[in-house]
Amino acid sequence: MRKKINNKQAARFFLLAPSLILAGGCSLTGTLLTADGPPWPAVPGDADHPAVLWPAAAAGPAPAVTTAEAAEAETAPGPQQNAGAVLGPPDLWGRLRAGFALPRRSHPRIERELAWLKRHPGYLDRVADRARPYLHFIVEEVERRGMPLEIALLPVVESAFQPFAYSHGRAAGIWQFIPSTGRRFGLRQTWWYDGRRDVYASTHAALDLLQRLHREFDGDWLLALAAYNSGSGTVHKAVRRNRRRGKPADFFALRLPRETRGYVPKLLALKQLVEDPAAHGITLKSIPDEPYFARVELDSQIDLALAAELAGIDLEELYRLNPGFNRWATDPDGPHYLLLPLERVEPFRQALAQLPPERRLRWVRHRVRPGETLITIARRYRTTVATIKRVNRLRGNLIRAGRGLTIPVASRSRKAYTLSADQRRARTQNRPRGGQRVVHRVQPGDTLWDLARRYGVGVRQLARWNAMSPRDPLRPGQRLVIWTRGRAALPARIDAPPPQRRITRRIGYRVRPGDSLARISRKFKVTIEQLRRWNRLRKGAYLQPGQRLTLYIDVTRQSS
Repeated sequence: MRKKINNKQAARFFLLAPSLILAGGCSLTGTLLTADGPPWPAVPGDADHPAVLWPAAAAGPAPAVTTAEAAEAETAPGPQQNAGAVLGPPDLWGRLRAGFALPRRSHPRIERELAWLKRHPGYLDRVADRARPYLHFIVEEVERRGMPLEIALLPVVESAFQPFAYSHGRAAGIWQFIPSTGRRFGLRQTWWYDGRRDVYASTHAALDLLQRLHREFDGDWLLALAAYNSGSGTVHKAVRRNRRRGKPADFFALRLPRETRGYVPKLLALKQLVEDPAAHGITLKSIPDEPYFARVELDSQIDLALAAELAGIDLEELYRLNPGFNRWATDPDGPHYLLLPLERVEPFRQALAQLPPERRLRWVRHRVRPGETLITIARRYRTTVATIKRVNRLRGNLIRAGRGLTIPVASRSRKAYTLSADQRRARTQNRPRGGQRVVHRVQPGDTLWDLARRYGVGVRQLARWNAMSPRDPLRPGQRLVIWTRGRAALPARIDAPPPQRRITRRIGYRVRPGDSLARISRKFKVTIEQLRRWNRLRKGAYLQPGQRLTLYIDVTRQSS
């Protein structure tokens, strides 16, 4: 599905090699790493597809920090470079070295990460290719704020600079923001646009968060980085625990979650390797110390295929520089800007100035038919109800048959927008996995957990096949692809009678005095686990009289 590009474009282009993605995130959302487990694990995902990140080890209590381990985490001398060594012409790596400010540490965890990087030089080449369009912008922003330039390497740990990275914990983008943290730092998430993947917006948000954490932890960058990964509450708790016991409260002495224990050492290992790659037998791919893109302001929504044509670039390259846009056009509510290769900015501005605003989108007239709703019309034309209402100045959701509506539509076929959210998901769903391919249409009350049990597959496996996180909600009517071994959807017991047709309804239930999850589950013939999942209840949580619960019940079972 990729368009052909010439050699000159290939030299400048990025994200062509299959990617090895690392998961981190603002809230323990990525690959779980054990102190003894394999660092920098390979996971599914490449330049063309959304990367879904999976744990390398089962979650569990973090191992206690040994006295010997803590003692080895001391400041070590800087890299000893050969006086006659030639590091090559100045490039962005040299600029990074000059701005490194974190203390150089010696610790077994750092050594393990460094050893893995040295054994996988090809991984570093792929990361450099993916980082090239974004890294100069990030370095300049980090420098402008007076932060250590090691911070500019954090997206390597978080996502390996994969702009479409998506973790099993719902973290997205090169900085791996989870939805709630993204919204708190101003990253809008709509049907049209996800600011967590917007390189420009998410970089500002990530640096804002890191600076706040740096102040919160009294200037300790290692604790701030740990909090970026696992949350400040987790790190504060670990610090208080050590202080109560009279132990040191620096990062390497703390008992933190497994992923976080490997997260900071990864960054410190990268620092050591970039400081003196020759000493480690590594040659880093040169990245020019010059801007790759510039931000171009718009004043309205525009079809991305048209924008790529005006700029004279491939549509895929436009998506990779602007991965925040989910659909065929920019968000009608903004942000109204595009990132474009520096040399294409002026041609784009000149071409845009000659294009009347009403021609930035293609428009069609639709006559409402009996039975149609704004929702069904929006789905048909791949837009939103809000957009149709705004264009046609509708106040409510009711429409009359025979009324004409003006609707913005894509200028090209659905498949032309190869890196839109729909097309990335379709490629993931259509990739052969082995076994029998089953397409399941989601019914009200369905959950990934229930479907995984029904089809005999894993929840994370099922989510990965559909470019989802296990925590993503399902929508009635949504299509899921499931790969089964042997016959699909066998009943749990071979001698069980054939299942009846389910009629599922969503109901609200108000908790009464004396109610418990067990009592409610028996009453409505559902499981306690389903009740917890539907209402996001933690294990051990108590119900309160008057509390509202949501249930999805099979009405055919309620009279039996």
